[in-house]
Amino acid sequence: MHRLGGVGLAAFERQIESQRSFAELSSELSKAQVDHLHSQLTQFRTALSHFAATHRDSIRRDPAFRHAFQQMCSSIGVDPLAGPRKGGWWAEMLGLGDWQYELGVQIVDVCVSTRERNGGVIEMSELVRVVSKLRGVSSGVITEDDVIRSIKTLQPLGAGYEVIDVGGGKKMVRSVMKELDEDQAVVLSEAQSEGGRIVEDILVSRRGWARERARAALENMLLRDGLCWLDEQDESTGRSYWVPSAMRWDE
Repeated sequence: MHRLGGVGLAAFERQIESQRSFAELSSELSKAQVDHLHSQLTQFRTALSHFAATHRDSIRRDPAFRHAFQQMCSSIGVDPLAGPRKGGWWAEMLGLGDWQYELGVQIVDVCVSTRERNGGVIEMSELVRVVSKLRGVSSGVITEDDVIRSIKTLQPLGAGYEVIDVGGGKKMVRSVMKELDEDQAVVLSEAQSEGGRIVEDILVSRRGWARERARAALENMLLRDGLCWLDEQDESTGRSYWVPSAMRWDE
């Protein structure tokens, strides 16, 4: 019994030693893999930094080039347009952190200046048009994608800035702390297709709404939310509503 116990103890010690050896080998392999990964990332960063520096002007001014660059970065989980704290060397290398915040300030300027007439909801294409005019030709072309990304940087402000999909590929930007219900989104979508004008009959015929539902949705937008105007002298119906956020304004 004593001899068998000794053999058992020796086997146990050999097993412990084997496990220790495997652990050390695994640790060495892991360290080698991490070192190799760091080396690859350093090389990649250097190459991407060179590319960004070389094409900086194109990235800032050409929306198609900028979009392609963003897609390339997104595929590896890097956000080149993040702010200085989030983007780090990206913001420093490209100067796009400041560019993004500058665009954000201009978006706020347009949204605030038009809020009195549109109730804090503006059509995306209209926002892009007015902001582009504000920036001028020398600042380069901006796109809907640029505006969407910039609005995301405004969300921490808690001011209610949000991109709303109203259906049919149409988007609007909300700049007030106000939630739009489904009926309001439908009204906005139909108003856009009518140049801003909307009447109960359109909602009844196109959407199959009961007249009471159509009237309630429009009255709520008028009286409760201030998102539309009432025209009581409409030549065709005698009563129509105009949604400023769905109208095109020449400025």
